[in-house]
Amino acid sequence: MTEIAFVTATYHTDETACMLDVAHAEAQQQGLTVTDVVRVPGCFEIPLAVARLLEQGDVAGVAVFGILENGETDHGLVIGQSVTQGLIDLQLEFDAPVGLGIIGPGVEPHQVEPRLEKHARAAVAAIAAMLK
Repeated sequence: MTEIAFVTATYHTDETACMLDVAHAEAQQQGLTVTDVVRVPGCFEIPLAVARLLEQGDVAGVAVFGILENGETDHGLVIGQSVTQGLIDLQLEFDAPVGLGIIGPGVEPHQVEPRLEKHARAAVAAIAAMLK
């Protein structure tokens, strides 16, 4: 089995816990073994945790999970763009897939729950597809 890891923001604990449950099930269905789950405070910290995992060379890919809600300012948009660019850069640097399971930026609270399962499954499925 191919080994992967998960990195999750803990700011929305209940929601990301749900995403992790779905992601573990999807990994098993895809024939992937999850060896590490790293928890970080928020989405901004995700790229550093991914870099540390990929530098170790023990995993073939990493799926990331978090939520960037709509706020009163563009803070979430800036974080979302920065995190996404950082993850793209890490994929290219390490030639390893990073499955993006971050909901948002700009998601409204009522839009989160319907997206949890879909985003979690898609993040893991993307890794599986890129490892083939």
